[in-house]
Amino acid sequence: MAAEMAKRATIHDVARLAGVSIKTVSRVYKGEPNVRDVIRERVKEAGAQLRYRPNAAARNLVERRSNLIGLFFENPSAAYVTELQMGALERLRETRYRLLIFPVERRADILGALVETAHASGLDGIIVTPPMSDDPAILKELMESGMPFARVAGDLAVYPNSSVTIDDMAAAEELLHYLLSLGHRKIGFITGDLSHRSAQLRLAAYHKVLAGTGIEANPDYVAEGGFSFASGLVAGERLLTLKDRPTAIFASNDDMAAATLQVAFNHGIRVPDDLTVVGFDDSAIASMVAPQITTVRQPVFEMTRDAADMLLQQIESGKTEPSRQIGYKLIIRQSSGPLRV
Repeated sequence: MAAEMAKRATIHDVARLAGVSIKTVSRVYKGEPNVRDVIRERVKEAGAQLRYRPNAAARNLVERRSNLIGLFFENPSAAYVTELQMGALERLRETRYRLLIFPVERRADILGALVETAHASGLDGIIVTPPMSDDPAILKELMESGMPFARVAGDLAVYPNSSVTIDDMAAAEELLHYLLSLGHRKIGFITGDLSHRSAQLRLAAYHKVLAGTGIEANPDYVAEGGFSFASGLVAGERLLTLKDRPTAIFASNDDMAAATLQVAFNHGIRVPDDLTVVGFDDSAIASMVAPQITTVRQPVFEMTRDAADMLLQQIESGKTEPSRQIGYKLIIRQSSGPLRV
């Protein structure tokens, strides 16, 4: 038994048993994407049978890699942050890479220090999220440093590569046209944090759709939020205590939509009989409250998973990856209903 334990399986043993090259075994254990699933499974089965364990420390010294990926985020929504983390972890799960989390309370805290933080932490690459993923100064710093990076919901007009996005403008327009189809004309809007490009685009869609349908915009119907539940309470209170209050409210994320439901309940306003409320993201809270919230599904999990994939490919190839746009979906639930006069 001692002799068997002393004889540690090598990469040559795994390649021989799996019937593949040593290079293919190396690719599988590095988590590289350019290996067919059937080959990957064969190598993994051979490795498991032989109890093969790659010598990660030696490989890291040769490659000068830490196998650490950083995820930088600034968002007060716990549901959104959870989706970010789970998406990145899903892509890294079968690789040698591990994820480090870097919450940023204020953008000013990271401006000029992001690359320094990444290098000081020994990161091989980073994933950045809004509003950092849209910030020209931060992106310039990243590009000049040579640090591999990928972006979640990064504005392509600011930098065309290395981002996974949805069409925020089109998604918000579709949700607004849905409200119009229900007969609503007095539509309130709760903004997100306007330092985020996505929040700016959703507000722009609101003004565009109203102007395009001949509805005069009422400035009292726009309330400032910050993507948090607490900011939604304040904004919802302001809109629902207007003398001529809106019949529908579009909140720029689900946390603020849920807060608006709470304010409506406090004032005895029935949803959706007296008021329609819609959100954005389709985060967990949208289906946990009553009534469940009509929203746009922004696939944050998939976006971050794909951003992690994009980053790994960049680390391995040394080449900047082109951006990807993935789909969104309007999810109609119980919080929306036709205008009742």
